[in-house]
Amino acid sequence: MDYWYVDTSAWVSLANSDEASHERVVAALDDRRGRLITSDHVLHETWTVMRFRHGFEPAERLINGIRGGIAKVEVSGLSDLEVAAAIDTAFPDQRFSLSDRTSWAVMQRLGIHDAITLDKDFRIYRFGSDRRLSFTVWP
Repeated sequence: MDYWYVDTSAWVSLANSDEASHERVVAALDDRRGRLITSDHVLHETWTVMRFRHGFEPAERLINGIRGGIAKVEVSGLSDLEVAAAIDTAFPDQRFSLSDRTSWAVMQRLGIHDAITLDKDFRIYRFGSDRRLSFTVWP
């Protein structure tokens, strides 16, 4: 089964119907129901963004919904942090967030090449032995 990685920006858009991207994100997530995966780092970042923008209760509802079965949650390990550090070294002209870099490490480890995100950095990052591979970004 092919999985689709869901990033913070998509989760936040899902939870907020007033965001311009909301309908596109909802459609992308609905089309891939049962095949969504995210990481513990993304959950943390999502909760923080939601708490800052919308309050404690909306943040809790979203995270509990994700944990409740919307997506499989993959735990990031030390090896993922090491890959994230190597990504930072390999791209000195970029300021990729730690959450993004660990997401890419998890995606690479699991062989996932599709992401549901609004974050442009997912389109910039390249991987593989010659850095020619890229993720397919939705919506």
